[in-house]
Amino acid sequence: MRVLLAIPPMTQLNTAYPATTVLVGFLRSRGVDAVQDDLSLRTFLSLLSPEGLDRLRQAVSVAPPTPLLEFFLDAFDDYRATVGPVLRFLQGHDPTLAHRIAARALLPEGPAFERLDGEEDDEDPLGWAFGALGVTERARHLATLYVNDLAAVVQELDPRFGLARYAEQLAASQPSYDPLAAALAAEGTVVDRTIDALARELVTRVRPDVLGLTVPFAGNLYGALRVAQAAKAAQPGLVVVLGGGYVNTELRELSEPRLFDTVDYVIRDDGEAPLLALLDHLGGARPREALRRTFYLENGRVVFVEGHGPEVPFAQAGTPTYDGLPLASYPSVLEMLNPMHRLWSDGRWNKVLVAKGCYWQKCSFCDVSLPYISGFEAAAAAVVVDRMDALAAETGQTGFHLVDEAAPPKALRALADELLRRGRSYTWWGNIRFEKTFTPELCQRLADAGCIAVTGGLEVASDRLLARMQKGVTVAQVARVTRAFTEASILVHAYLMYGFPTQTTQETVDGLEVVRQLFEANCLQSAFWHRFAATVHSPVGQDPSAYGIRLVPGPASPFARNDVAFVDPTGTDHDRLGVGLERALYNYMHGAGLDLDLRKWFDGDVPKPSIRRDFVRRELG
Repeated sequence: MRVLLAIPPMTQLNTAYPATTVLVGFLRSRGVDAVQDDLSLRTFLSLLSPEGLDRLRQAVSVAPPTPLLEFFLDAFDDYRATVGPVLRFLQGHDPTLAHRIAARALLPEGPAFERLDGEEDDEDPLGWAFGALGVTERARHLATLYVNDLAAVVQELDPRFGLARYAEQLAASQPSYDPLAAALAAEGTVVDRTIDALARELVTRVRPDVLGLTVPFAGNLYGALRVAQAAKAAQPGLVVVLGGGYVNTELRELSEPRLFDTVDYVIRDDGEAPLLALLDHLGGARPREALRRTFYLENGRVVFVEGHGPEVPFAQAGTPTYDGLPLASYPSVLEMLNPMHRLWSDGRWNKVLVAKGCYWQKCSFCDVSLPYISGFEAAAAAVVVDRMDALAAETGQTGFHLVDEAAPPKALRALADELLRRGRSYTWWGNIRFEKTFTPELCQRLADAGCIAVTGGLEVASDRLLARMQKGVTVAQVARVTRAFTEASILVHAYLMYGFPTQTTQETVDGLEVVRQLFEANCLQSAFWHRFAATVHSPVGQDPSAYGIRLVPGPASPFARNDVAFVDPTGTDHDRLGVGLERALYNYMHGAGLDLDLRKWFDGDVPKPSIRRDFVRRELG
């Protein structure tokens, strides 16, 4: 029995989402004929090809005119002539093209380039970032802007499209399946037709018995269903299985039978044991009633089977594999000039885990009740480094992104010791908690072993709110820990949050002042603001009164359920504040505006920060 696991449109451009690599490695370790493919990458490459641009031009010619579409038609010949070379350059196959791209005489320059020419007297607006010799990186940034312009053309034709998501609004916390059903039944857009053709080609070439589709985010569900629909039409009798992070969070209470017009089974939580059980069932060795954590349709009604039996230990889940994925075709894009922020899109990173789940399991905004958080399980450092060695040998690349929820300090120390003991020269980065265990000595040890960056949740930069969140850290502690990392030449990215229950405007402004000081002190190099959302699986969603809010009951949901609306009696206008927060952060990440009164970033009046302007400096001593 042949199993094909596929990544649906759209995830990320520069590297494969790791779910298929993990499951294919596991299934092969159990003797299953398993293969994989990345339809997210293939969709991007098909749209941004000479033939893809021909299809776009045909669609543009019958679409209502807009300035962007008119520019695309006017510059079409230049786009068609350059799109192939630009993609090869971004894939690393034609590095000398950098000189022509960097000279800004080769590519058509649409709206994405406008921000480069804000200063009329600036002859080299990128000189501050790349200097005189950074030709390749300068060219990659310009090529990325070129790609963004073409993506914007696609988005004009299909507003649901994005380079890292497709039709997200059809699936995110969507109580009704109606929008998805209507979209699947409607005449397809140029993006839909591209996905359909790629799905048909894939199953015709591979001839799988089972097609598994991972759906990590809401912005992947419609693409996955589009793939399933086309694949089933091309190969009647094909069994389609759905799983992934979106299923694990939003479809836990699934009762919508129409989903099974397109897929046959939906698997929840870790996929190893459920997939083995399903393959046993399809091979006639197990009754359907004995499946594991699986939804299916029976007599028009959705049935869920929890099942029983041992789970697959993390240390015995096998080594991930990238075999079958078109590694040479992933483009490395450079959208954000910030050196830390670029890591998400620049370079193809091998993905590994130090541990499954989260060792902390207390944050009140997090889905701590779900297995992907609560099921903490670590592997010995030797096992992790064995997997890194195998991936490096297979791919020829020695960069690793540790995709843990939060890598434990003890496990990271052991990892560093093992890498140094084996004399490895790997480059790696990952997510942590800013806890006091990360001493200057430990940070230096991690750097010696190849760690170049860490990401972690600072969240609200307010001790009152950090305590309510049960983060287990203080602002002063975060300052000291981030300084320890940066002094070891490890870049630091902070996840920030606004809109937490009972958060006041004053606390938001004070939090931004702390963030400003952390950038000023070089404790942070990058950050990102998230708007707080209450989820039904978090402590806030399960006990809202304990956090001073009232949930707003939504309609009964046979389909997705995750985010839940709430009323905060504090009444802070977080929507208004969000624009100013993002504006300030964008400038701080580029080393600009750190000496300005931060109230200037906001539209309308906000209070003056109550935090001393030397608070961080004093805490650092």
